[in-house]
Amino acid sequence: MKFNLNGKAVSASAEPDTPLLWVIRDEIGLTGTKFGCGMALCGACTVHLDGQPVRSCQTPLSAVLGKRVATVESLSPDNSHPLQTAWIKHDVPQCGYCQSGQLMSAAALLAHNKNPSDVDIDEAMSGNICRCGTYPRVKAAIKDAAIMMRKG
Repeated sequence: MKFNLNGKAVSASAEPDTPLLWVIRDEIGLTGTKFGCGMALCGACTVHLDGQPVRSCQTPLSAVLGKRVATVESLSPDNSHPLQTAWIKHDVPQCGYCQSGQLMSAAALLAHNKNPSDVDIDEAMSGNICRCGTYPRVKAAIKDAAIMMRKG
């Protein structure tokens, strides 16, 4: 099955019902996307499918045939994406496990809303659980990244 991953055409040989998460991690070898709950409840496995955040642990490979998938590795290779810069500035990661999913949900939000309100951020990030409780730092980082992105 062929799809576009982070701007490159890829082919996967896994069974069509294999969760996208395992194709990305085990077959393709990109390990930024994390396994959390396996039930699409925690958001650690969030990737973009044609620009929309989805939980890769519950997205079968067959659902991405011919589509664009973006993982956390797509943001930037050197942490220069405004979200990554803001994440570092605000010391968002604590244990770090949920961070790739948090970043991908935040990136989807800012792709569609360049000036999100607190309510917008809360709604967009509500499916991403952080067991360390870094939510205030996540919100501050998203606001900073939005400012950076508006300035260009």
